[in-house]
Amino acid sequence: MNWTRTARAILAFVVLVLLHYTLRPLLGWRTPVDFLVIAVLLSAVRVRPGAAALIGFCTGLIADSLTPSAFGAGALAMTGIGAAASWLKAVFFADNVVLHGFFFFVGKWAFDIVYVMTERRMQGVELATQLLLWSPLSAAITAVAGIILLLMLRPVLEPQAA
Repeated sequence: MNWTRTARAILAFVVLVLLHYTLRPLLGWRTPVDFLVIAVLLSAVRVRPGAAALIGFCTGLIADSLTPSAFGAGALAMTGIGAAASWLKAVFFADNVVLHGFFFFVGKWAFDIVYVMTERRMQGVELATQLLLWSPLSAAITAVAGIILLLMLRPVLEPQAA
């Protein structure tokens, strides 16, 4: 195990969590960037499925602590996308920006679908509008932000040449 590589991945995860709780509230968009989903997806492809599910669960539980009306919905959704991302990491091993963008898009949209359905706050037209309009827009913005962040954090996330 390479400790410097692990420390750099943890640093990137912490930076993304800090961005989620500092930059995201300042933007105040209807379709916000979800830095937590990006953090879970980027860490999930670097660990085994069980560890990725645990990372997703802990991250979702922390996020859920701020929304007691839907407590558990974020933990369930993050656990699922963490485990699925780790399991599918062989598909996304290539260093292709388009594949990473698609990966972020699908991960965020899947998170929103599980979260909204588990939360059970919306029904009918409001639910359909959220899942078919606002969630894909948020997923697209999250994918763009994820690609930009991935390109910016590339020196931190890639192993140094020895």
